[in-house]
Amino acid sequence: MTSVPLERLTVTKGEECLTRYQWNTHTAKHYFCRICGIYTHHKRRSVPTEYGVNVACLEDVDPFQFDEVVVGDGAAQ
Repeated sequence: MTSVPLERLTVTKGEECLTRYQWNTHTAKHYFCRICGIYTHHKRRSVPTEYGVNVACLEDVDPFQFDEVVVGDGAAQ
């Protein structure tokens, strides 16, 4: 995950495949691909001027190449 100001995030392709999920206060907005289910980004409740972004969804970004960030692959260890 990384953070980005709302005005700095642009979905360049696949926006038609996104679906939004909200619960409780409906303040945060969580976006998922309705085809594969991957979580892409969310508008934060705690910092409403930012999106949290799943960097694994960014083209040409390989989070396994980050030197200083622990990356989990979802498998139990």
